[in-house]
Amino acid sequence: MHRETMTSRERLLAALNHETPDRVPIDLGGNQTGIHKVAYQALINHLGLRDDLVIMDAVQQLARPCEAVLQRFHVDTRYVAAGAAADWKGGIVMRERDGRTWHDLTDEFGVTWSMPADSPLFMDISHHPLAGATIEDVRAYPFPRGDDPGRFAGLRDRALAIRKETPYAVVSGISGVVYEICWYLRGLEQWFIDTLTQPEFCEALLDRTLKFWMDWFRAFLDEAGDVVDVIMIGDDLAGQTGPLFRPEFYRQIIKPRHAELVRYIRSRTKARIWYHTCGACAGYIPDLLENGIDILNPVQISATGMDPARLKAEFGRRLTFWGGGIDAQHILPGATPATVREHVRRNIGIWKPGGGYVFNNVHNIQAGVPPENVVALFDAAYDFGFYE
Repeated sequence: MHRETMTSRERLLAALNHETPDRVPIDLGGNQTGIHKVAYQALINHLGLRDDLVIMDAVQQLARPCEAVLQRFHVDTRYVAAGAAADWKGGIVMRERDGRTWHDLTDEFGVTWSMPADSPLFMDISHHPLAGATIEDVRAYPFPRGDDPGRFAGLRDRALAIRKETPYAVVSGISGVVYEICWYLRGLEQWFIDTLTQPEFCEALLDRTLKFWMDWFRAFLDEAGDVVDVIMIGDDLAGQTGPLFRPEFYRQIIKPRHAELVRYIRSRTKARIWYHTCGACAGYIPDLLENGIDILNPVQISATGMDPARLKAEFGRRLTFWGGGIDAQHILPGATPATVREHVRRNIGIWKPGGGYVFNNVHNIQAGVPPENVVALFDAAYDFGFYE
């Protein structure tokens, strides 16, 4: 019988320091390490638990896991997140169009996200406010205030409560989305055209999003920079088989702005910085390391070039891998619990030597994943995660 000898926070920090903890830390409950509301409802029913469903991320329709679920799965992390500006009049608005009822949410940037009431799985963008904009329009566009005090009301108290009253590590919600907000505002196809035809337009928009996040982090770190253990930033750079756009554009235009943000965060906190990008991102790992990133998430092992053994051998001494626990596209949704358990056993055996690994599924557990497989996923992570 294995025995735990560390607190959750000690365990996570040891892993991030590339030291050997008592067992692999386990994560669940973040914006990229969460669980869809449909899967969560099935899970708590399966476990015989009662919980009021709380949506923590409206776009992805993620549920906030209750403490009983987190403890059942030996989860070592607890999340704190900033909110919206005090004067933001957000909320879901029900609208009728094209013969269907839609849930519409317009965010602080003026982007409208929509979900059909007859298929309420997640939200897609239905309005890009800068779709037809010029550079002058971008410079004049009313961006939200990143350092609005309303975003951070109560944040320090919530973070300190986790630090002082629980054994868990404190992890921030997602932030620092410098690049993706640009295509939210512009439209993905048009943004990709912009990267080829008018890079100066892209730089003008990126400068606006970077300023928002620099202001945001100044206020966030004032409140919680000495309390959080991990700070999450991220922009998707890759798809299933390779980069989403020209690597030259990333390295010349996006990477320097990411580097500026990371340098500022590092100047204000000792927290480790994780970077989220889905897809076949192995070719970008040296760039992320050069920018000062400590952690890569979600480690999409089913994408091209993302073999766990290769990644661990090449980057495992310098980078912590957070995720990569199972093939979430082909195994977790449809395999048997026994097969899920075997895949977790095999992957943990690759990732865990020498620390530098935190267990999670690859990205969020989606609707339709059987609860038996969710249980098998986390039980295997615990059973096979102990170090000798």
